[in-house]
Amino acid sequence: MATSKGTKIFLIIVGVIFALVLVGLIGLILLADTMGRPSVPENSVLVLSVSGELPDYVAEDEFAKALGIGQKQSFSSLLTQLRKAKVDKRVGGVMLDISFPGIGWGKAYELREAIKDFRQSGKPIYAYMEMGMNKEYYIATAADKVFLPPPGDLYINGFAAEAMFYKGSLDKLGIEAEVIQIGPKYKNAPDQYTKKEMGEGQREVINAVLDEYYGAYTSAIAETRKKSVDDVKAIIDNAPYNANEAKEQNLIDGALYQEQVYEEFRKTLGYKEGDKVRTIRGGQYRDIPSDSLGLNKGERIAVIFASGAINSGRSSDGTFGGQMVGSDTVVQAVNDAAADSSIRAIVLRVDSPGGSALASDLMWNAIENAKAKKPVVVSMADVAASGGYYISCNANKIIAEPTTITGSIGVFMGKPVVKGLYDWLGITNEYVMRGKNAGIFRETEKWTPEEREKMEEQTNKIYFDNFLPKVSKGRNIEMEKANSIGQGRVWTGTQAKENGLIDEFGGLEKAIDVAKQLASLPADKDVKRVVFPAPRPFFETWFGNQDDSEIKSQQAQKAFAESLPADVRRAFKYTEIFDRMQRGEAMLMLPYELEIK
Repeated sequence: MATSKGTKIFLIIVGVIFALVLVGLIGLILLADTMGRPSVPENSVLVLSVSGELPDYVAEDEFAKALGIGQKQSFSSLLTQLRKAKVDKRVGGVMLDISFPGIGWGKAYELREAIKDFRQSGKPIYAYMEMGMNKEYYIATAADKVFLPPPGDLYINGFAAEAMFYKGSLDKLGIEAEVIQIGPKYKNAPDQYTKKEMGEGQREVINAVLDEYYGAYTSAIAETRKKSVDDVKAIIDNAPYNANEAKEQNLIDGALYQEQVYEEFRKTLGYKEGDKVRTIRGGQYRDIPSDSLGLNKGERIAVIFASGAINSGRSSDGTFGGQMVGSDTVVQAVNDAAADSSIRAIVLRVDSPGGSALASDLMWNAIENAKAKKPVVVSMADVAASGGYYISCNANKIIAEPTTITGSIGVFMGKPVVKGLYDWLGITNEYVMRGKNAGIFRETEKWTPEEREKMEEQTNKIYFDNFLPKVSKGRNIEMEKANSIGQGRVWTGTQAKENGLIDEFGGLEKAIDVAKQLASLPADKDVKRVVFPAPRPFFETWFGNQDDSEIKSQQAQKAFAESLPADVRRAFKYTEIFDRMQRGEAMLMLPYELEIK
C-alpha cells in the first residue's frame, strides 16, 4: 500500500527531531566529559595499579567513558601514564601498586625501562607490594624505593618453567594427534599431544632461556640493591622472606603499610606537618589528555596492535583466553595507514605466538605493500614467534626487548584422529568418496602413505618456498643461515640480535623513535600516535550491526571459558588450533606456551 504524502512528511519531521535530539545528547555528554575531567592536585602522588590482565592495548571509547562505563587498563596505557607524569608539573611523585600483573618478561623489562625513564625527572617513584613474586619484585626494583607491609612476603625463589603434555588424556579418550612438522627437534608445538615428556630440543631451548632470564634477573637485583650477583643468587636460594627478613637483607627499603608509604611521600615532597598527601588514581589520570601536557602532538605515526594468536577474519577476544589477531583487521589497518597521506610511518606492535600460516602471509603482504609508501617498524612485546615473526620479518626495522621471545621459524600441520573415541562411544561412520585424496581430512582415519606425502609436500612448500625466503629477504641474510636459525628454534631477544633476527633493543617508544628517524622527522619533537583501526563506535556496539549475532556468540563462549580453571582453558585453546588444522590450515606457532615463574 502506498504511503500518503502526509505520512511521509510526518516521518521526515520525526526523523529530523530524533537526529537533533541525538546530536544534542551527544554534545551534552561530550561537554560534560570535558567539564568533568579530573583536576590534578599540585604536588600530588599518582597511584598506578600494576595488576590484572594488562592486555597490550585496549581501545578507549570517549563516548562510553562519558557515560561512566569503565575502561579496562592496558599495558600501553600504563606506559602512557608514566610518560605524562614525567612532564606533568602537578605530579610530585608516583606510587606503583604492584599485584600480580598479567604480563610476560618482555613487557616486565619494558616497564622497568619506563620506570627508569621516569626517574630522570628527579621525581620519586616508590613500589608497594603486598606480596612479591619474581616478576613483581623485578619490576619493583627499578623504582627508587621498594616497600612491603609488615605481614607481607617476598617469594623470589628462582625460576621454574612448566611444560604440559596431554597425550595421556588423549590416549584415555582414544584420540591420536597425527602431525607433520618442519624442524622436528625444535618445532615442538605438537609434542603436547604426541609425547608425555620434553624432547631434547625443547629441554635445550627452555634451559637456554632460563639461563639468560636468571642471569638478567640476578644482575638487575644486584645493580639496584647494591649487591654482588653471587650474593643475590645466595639470597634467592634461601628465599622466601617475610617483610622484616627482606628488610634485613636490603631487598626492600621498609616494612610499611600503605598509609605509611604515603607518609614517606609526605616527607619527600615537602608537605607541611599534618598535611595529608594529595593523590590521584591512575584511572582518573587516564582522562588527562596527553596533548594537554605537550605530548602526543605533531606529525602523525600509525600504531597497529597485533596481539594474540593469529587467525583469519576479524580480531577478537579468544574464547579460551587471550586476544586473537585477525588478518582482515590488521590488513585493513595497514592498508588504511599506508593510504593516509598524513601518516608518516607505521609501527606494528606484535605480541603473538603465531597461528595460521595463511593469515600470517596475508598480513606480511600488506606490510610489504605499505613499505613502498612509508617506513614500517615492528615493536615486539612479550612474544613475536613463528607467525608473529613471519609478519615482522619484512619490516624496515625490528625492535625487541632482550627478554622478548621470538624466532620459532618453522611450520607444522596435523589432524586429530578420533576413531578410538568413536569406538568407545559406540559411534560408527562411513565415507563415500570420489578422488584419490578425498579422504585426506577424515577424522577417524590416519593418513595413508600417499596422503601423508601430499601433506608433507604442502608443509615443505610453506616453510621452504614461503617462510624461509621471506625471512632471508626481509633480514638480508642467506637462505642457509635463515634455515640454520630456523627449524622451529626459539630465541630470546638477545640471541635474536646476535643472529640478525632483530635490529635493536627497546620497547614501543624506541620503535616510535626509530620510525621518526626513518621518516626524517626531528628527534627532539614528539609525534601524534594514531591507533589503527579506530575503535568501534559506542553506538555500533550498543545498537548492534550485521556481526551482532557473532559477537554475542563469542561473548557467551567467553563467559563459559572464563568459568573453567586456567589449565583447562589452556588445553581447550590448543584444541581450537587442532580443530582449525583439521580444515587443512598450516600452523606457524610457538612450540610451547612458555610460562616462566
